[in-house]
Amino acid sequence: MVNNDSLEAKRPATLLYAAVAIVASVVIWGLVSPAALGAAATAALAFTTRSFGWFYLWVVLGVVVFCLFLAMSRYGNMKLGGEDEEPDFSVVAWFAMLFAAGMGIGLVFWGAAEPLSHFRTPPPGIAPMSAEAANTAMRYAFFHWGLHPWAIYTVVALAIAFFQSGTGGGLTFSATMQGLGAKPDARWLALIDLFAVVATAFGVATSLGLGALQINSGLNAVFGLPIGVASQVGIIAVTTVLFLASALSGIERGIKWLSTFNLALAGLLAATIFVLGPTRAILDTLTTTLGAYLSEFVRMSLRLTPFRESSWVGDWTIFYWAWWLSWSPFVGLFIARVSKGRTIREFVAGTLLVPSAACFLWFSVFGGTALNLEIFEGIPLAAAAQADPSTAIFRVFEALPMGAVLSVAATLLVLIFFVTSADSATVVLSILSSRGNPSPGMGMQLVWGLLVSLVAVSLLLAGGLKGIQTAAIVAALPFAVVVVLLCVSLHRALAREWRARDREERAMRRRARDSESRRGQP
Repeated sequence: MVNNDSLEAKRPATLLYAAVAIVASVVIWGLVSPAALGAAATAALAFTTRSFGWFYLWVVLGVVVFCLFLAMSRYGNMKLGGEDEEPDFSVVAWFAMLFAAGMGIGLVFWGAAEPLSHFRTPPPGIAPMSAEAANTAMRYAFFHWGLHPWAIYTVVALAIAFFQSGTGGGLTFSATMQGLGAKPDARWLALIDLFAVVATAFGVATSLGLGALQINSGLNAVFGLPIGVASQVGIIAVTTVLFLASALSGIERGIKWLSTFNLALAGLLAATIFVLGPTRAILDTLTTTLGAYLSEFVRMSLRLTPFRESSWVGDWTIFYWAWWLSWSPFVGLFIARVSKGRTIREFVAGTLLVPSAACFLWFSVFGGTALNLEIFEGIPLAAAAQADPSTAIFRVFEALPMGAVLSVAATLLVLIFFVTSADSATVVLSILSSRGNPSPGMGMQLVWGLLVSLVAVSLLLAGGLKGIQTAAIVAALPFAVVVVLLCVSLHRALAREWRARDREERAMRRRARDSESRRGQP
């Protein structure tokens, strides 16, 4: 006879050891033989994008449709955590934390660099450095940072929040499989949690690597710090101390305060560029690009190039979808942790529509300004972005008034985003590897904080930006299957919960009618 208590006791340690072993082996490989790791990662990347690119596209589009369906369906009024549950955080603090955890570093890194990169090297069939290339560049920036990534975060967070608060499950991904009728002692559930932990570790390491590159470029622009691996490793070492201190201080203190401050700083930076830059062109860019994004939504969502020898979709769209998938375990669990007391409709609006709109505004300001300077002022920003994407935003600042001040603000912004992403990820990795314990021990948080930082270092040594991107794409593939199962499980569980509530409401109405009828009898 199976002893479930014994299984539950052993599973946390087994999961932790297996996850640490996998992540640590990559760290050691990258530190001992970075060239070999780089070659293996390149081969794995080519196989993944060639064989499973279509799968990433269909999964992510399906998630977007599923989120919109939930918001507009009869399930929209269901509240997470019970009808009497109240939110733990204000709307502003809630939005600040999910935004900072969701994609803060990436927005600063790619805000100007991605539109400039697409302008210089557009999708197949479009002339480089043309007006059409500029319009396409902005449309794909909206596409890569809009509804699709936030839908992934939304559905993962919603599933965790629903099963944790509504059915008493833990803050784990195995708990989200309850809608499939999985038995608590099923061995494949431990595999689900393992996929989530490993995907999270590499997804977060991807962002930390990008953050180190960007901080290095910012410090170079402001203080002349040399750009190179030595500087980047030093930056990761310093910021590791900062984010571990923030993580150990708790969500209600360090993470909340830093996230709220950084949201205000990001808004101030964007508003400054809006005023100092080509304001009318920015507004025109936002209007035109939003219309093009909505009209081309489905075509872009399913675009591949089967009859062209082009890696553009794999280098950009597939990379982003994999990156968002690999981030979704930690972002989803973190959002679920801070989202009790909100209805499903409010939850979807807050985690899908509002952040997407903020991303559209961000890219219109930074990408629109960069393209305007390139096309009408003749400043070679696209060439700078192609040579080193992390420097693009600082080259934009150099062309504007108060460039040095803007560079300092952007570097500080990336630094705090680095800390808020890494500290929330450290907390989440510790929760996942301790079977959903919402208050994991400091020792476990220290282990995961150091491991994630070392992964970022090993990936930088193994291939710089390309090595970082490769890790995200390959690590996300098994978790994409988990997301599909999660959607099916969530829909089944919501349907059962709705039917149960409907039966209870009908019974209450029937009892009320019977009571009225008895009172009316002589």
